[in-house]
Amino acid sequence: MSLQRKTTTGFFWVIGHQVSVQAINFIVLIILSRVLVPADFGIIAMLQVFISIGMVLLDGGMASSLIRTINITNKDYSTVFYLNMIFSVFLYLVLFLSAPLIAHFFKQPPLTDIVRVYGIIFILQALVSVQNTKLTKEMNFKLQLYMQLPATIIGAVAGIWFANNGYGAWSLVYMNLIRTTVFMAQHWMFTNWKPVFIIDKELLRKHFNFGYKLSIIGIINTIYNNIYDIIIGKMFTPIILGLYNQANTLSIFPVQLISGAVDKVTYPAFAQIQNENEKLKVVYRKVMQQIIFWISPLMMLLIITATPLFKIVLTDKWLPAVPYFQILCIYAVMYPLQVYNINILNVKGRSDLLLKIELVKKSVGIAGTLTAAFFGIFPLLWFKVFYGLFLFYMNTFYSGRLIGYSMKEQIKDINPIIIKSLLVMIAAWGFDYYLSHNFEIHPLVRILMTSTVFALLYLLVAYYGKSTALVDFIDLAKQSKLYKQVRPIKFNKADN
Repeated sequence: MSLQRKTTTGFFWVIGHQVSVQAINFIVLIILSRVLVPADFGIIAMLQVFISIGMVLLDGGMASSLIRTINITNKDYSTVFYLNMIFSVFLYLVLFLSAPLIAHFFKQPPLTDIVRVYGIIFILQALVSVQNTKLTKEMNFKLQLYMQLPATIIGAVAGIWFANNGYGAWSLVYMNLIRTTVFMAQHWMFTNWKPVFIIDKELLRKHFNFGYKLSIIGIINTIYNNIYDIIIGKMFTPIILGLYNQANTLSIFPVQLISGAVDKVTYPAFAQIQNENEKLKVVYRKVMQQIIFWISPLMMLLIITATPLFKIVLTDKWLPAVPYFQILCIYAVMYPLQVYNINILNVKGRSDLLLKIELVKKSVGIAGTLTAAFFGIFPLLWFKVFYGLFLFYMNTFYSGRLIGYSMKEQIKDINPIIIKSLLVMIAAWGFDYYLSHNFEIHPLVRILMTSTVFALLYLLVAYYGKSTALVDFIDLAKQSKLYKQVRPIKFNKADN
């Protein structure tokens, strides 16, 4: 199967994967939000940074190294597997002993036991990491979907049961542990790979030399990505942290749903053309335009409909999170631009350059975040938006030089999409304002009407404006098996 065919097929399987799994997670999040209180989510958010750092260290950047290695053998996979297992036990012991210190830092005694139980996820993840990486390298997203769905459903049912039976924050812990356990068990039952007992020193050095830089970058990113949870948890209350955490989760959800699916397919595809700059530039340009074409209007629509959306989905107790959510939606538009520029540096093997860039970016980010926090929660959120622009500048400048796709060219390609989205947003916001101030209308009807107007206007503007992204999407859809199966049959005149 050609790379283009594998990428196209993989894209639709990953979209199915992301849509189904994330839809289940989203529904579960809604149910749990209606049962639990903001403080329960705040408690879990406090320990998330430590779990996330552990996951980055556990991977060691070696998953990316395995994916980009062209002539790979079972020795590569086995070496990384056993290293992950050894390190996972070490990480769990460190977290277990550090639990009281974490609880003391946040002044939340229940965190001690929660951290010690939740930390078991390190060992579970180590048992599945290499198998999952191998499937990704082979672009076998179909099997990943078949294993992820039951794990997600079983974990979701368990989490809801625990929440309804008064387990509070513990229900979130048990849900994640059960989901990971089921996912891990299926990999050992249904994948065709098992480790051989070998640790090759040369291969270990090879993957480690590439991966350790990514690990440092990952730790820096993780600390920064969770710096808001740390600062808000320390300087404010668990309730405010819960409101922020939920607003952040909901705002980033559609972005991760779309860009995450594309990223999972394009990274191994980029890796296979890493030495062909012209082709890499063309593919990257199409990916970037496609992502912005769908994410930009979606986030703007969410900003408009935030208040009625929160009333219906999360109930009135979460309404204080609405302004948090609207600000974070602006940041979410820029998030994919950062991810794909970083991928270019990865497939080019420039983890050294990436490390230097990340050190500069995160130093600025952490210093700015700490400063903004002293002025309150809203200055903190607005700083995140402006920092997103800074990240785009840094990432684009360096990755663009590697493939001949300058920041000026990238801005030129995405500006028309964003401008059209803003114009449609203004029109739809005026329509929504008119509805809400002149009619007694149910929040759900208000959302549906505003969304319909927004979608129609945007598609009309894109169609008559001959949007490149829309044309590319239609062409991509026509290459799928599904389209070929359902497209209308053309009859000759003689058949009538």
